[in-house]
Amino acid sequence: MKNSPIKIAIFASGSGTNAERFFEYFKDSSLAEVALLACNNKEAYVLERAKRHQVPVQLFSNQEIKAGEPVVQKLKEARIDFIVLAGFLRLIPAELVAEYPQRIVNIHPALLPKWGGKGMYGMRVHEAVRAAGEKEAGISIHYVNEAYDEGDIIFQASCPVEPEDGPAEIAQKVHRLEYAHYPRVVEKLLRQLADKDEI
Repeated sequence: MKNSPIKIAIFASGSGTNAERFFEYFKDSSLAEVALLACNNKEAYVLERAKRHQVPVQLFSNQEIKAGEPVVQKLKEARIDFIVLAGFLRLIPAELVAEYPQRIVNIHPALLPKWGGKGMYGMRVHEAVRAAGEKEAGISIHYVNEAYDEGDIIFQASCPVEPEDGPAEIAQKVHRLEYAHYPRVVEKLLRQLADKDEI
């Protein structure tokens, strides 16, 4: 078992509500610490949230992310063990997936394999769920591979879609599921890796 806390990097591109949940969840944890926020948008509000929680920030250009190697290098320098995507909208490069096999997780605001893939994020997903007349929505937490939303699913949770629910109401229900489950599921994964001496 690793003596020092497992070092997590959070990747985020926007407001950062899920990222902030991780800052708070692991604040006093002996198992893991959020050691870095990686972001590709210098205007993103998540940077303000990271500053408030005194989480170090690393900004990457989209070109650096696409290249892969500059990102791998910075994560190695920060001794990152595990990566959590929390509203990160760029495709993770193959170099990063290879460096962190089964160590990168993402959350998607739908019940994959439905409503996944490039361009399916945020309200676009909820609008598609509403337009299709789905009876339920939900979240999928999955490992990340080289394709959007195609890695192995770790956990799913669902919520009902009522006839009167619009995309905004569906979004609220899905956000509640994200906040309730995402940090807890990641903690469980980290504990399993630590117990097996794999991290």
